[in-house]
Amino acid sequence: MGIATVNPATGSEIKTFEPLSSTQVQDKIARSQQAFQQYRRTEISQRSKWLLAAAEILEHDKQKFGEIMTTEMGKTLKSAIAEAQKCAWVCRYYAEHAAEFLADLPASTDASQSFVRYQPLGIILAVMPWNFPFWQVFRFVAPALMAGNVGLLKHASNVPQCALAIEEIITQAGFPEGVFQTLLIGSSQVEAIVNDERVRAVTLTGSELAGAAIASSAGKQIKKAVLELGGSDPYIVLESADLEAAVDTAVVARLLNNGQSCIAAKRFILADAIADEFEQRLVEKFKGLKIGDPMAEDTDVGPLATPSILQELDQLVQACIEKGAKVLSGGHPLSDHAGNFYPPTILTDIPPGTPAYKEEFFGPVALLFRVANLDQAIELANSTPFGLGASAWTTDTEQANRLIEELEAGAVFINGLVKSDPRLPFGGIKRSGYGRELGIQGIHEFVNIKTIWIK
Repeated sequence: MGIATVNPATGSEIKTFEPLSSTQVQDKIARSQQAFQQYRRTEISQRSKWLLAAAEILEHDKQKFGEIMTTEMGKTLKSAIAEAQKCAWVCRYYAEHAAEFLADLPASTDASQSFVRYQPLGIILAVMPWNFPFWQVFRFVAPALMAGNVGLLKHASNVPQCALAIEEIITQAGFPEGVFQTLLIGSSQVEAIVNDERVRAVTLTGSELAGAAIASSAGKQIKKAVLELGGSDPYIVLESADLEAAVDTAVVARLLNNGQSCIAAKRFILADAIADEFEQRLVEKFKGLKIGDPMAEDTDVGPLATPSILQELDQLVQACIEKGAKVLSGGHPLSDHAGNFYPPTILTDIPPGTPAYKEEFFGPVALLFRVANLDQAIELANSTPFGLGASAWTTDTEQANRLIEELEAGAVFINGLVKSDPRLPFGGIKRSGYGRELGIQGIHEFVNIKTIWIK
């Protein structure tokens, strides 16, 4: 796919962009390197002022930024506006806490003085996805710039106007020229950037395949990488759960961002005692949702981002149906809509060996499973190659403690949906990636943790 804005609600191409040449990319890397030499010496208080200014821009122009997101990747406008506001939050969080997170850490040793100092690495390449086109970038940008690094962004090719808008926000906020630059390039040009000795580390949020390619390139160059990849998050509901809250939250947890979220609840693992009622309530709520124009205030579910995403999702659904899975709602693309619309879908009675057990369903499809007890719930939850997030619902403290201890995931949420929060680290295990974003752990990913020992 070329670098272009294609409205997923209509299929119409709005604007195309010419990828940067190799020479232009080299010029931008040189500009980043030059900017780093000066920027690394700026006072952290000054970086904080610039980042707070970025937060103000995000909030002031949230409607404009929301419309860009919705036009390019199809999320509902109300959720896109909320995304811009969340970006302002992460900017303020690191502007206010980075000095504390990066302060020298004293240690008692045989020296007269010893401590740990955190210093920036240099140019960090960020390879970012389309599904949260502002948030994914700002949760990298805020800690990276506060740490004194500079950034290069290779955004997804279907959200170029988002990528350019983010660079403009950073520039308008007052950050020096070259501290953050957008590279409008294709994926084939990424490896050469990773290989460039001036680029010191790389972070990627995206598919397992893309993560493996980046990890391989970074590994060959012995460069730090952080990967946040796919997920097939379990949503466990036990018989002691507050069923009304569990069902209401399940709708949001599965359909947020039109179902296109790595931490969306995808596999609903239900205790036999409550499975029938949960299923009935979920079907009622799914069937009551409005599908349509994502710019409309009353729309609940918009289009998928691209035709290929819709096709891939439907192939997974049909593979389950062909093996005997039962469709409770949805199950096919909407033929009466011009765009990439897939209705909220629920599958149950899913036979083993179908894609539902191993693949990530990246769209508005809920997969329902039944278990007899907690042991079976944990075993099924852990049975995928992924380990990003997990949500579990119970009012039994002993059960909650077992879930916290035994679920194989980077995050476990008890009686709530999995979400990212600037105050907490975010990331996965197994094939969901490695490293962490957000929290104090996130800002420490791309610094030199330098030991200082003075006799």
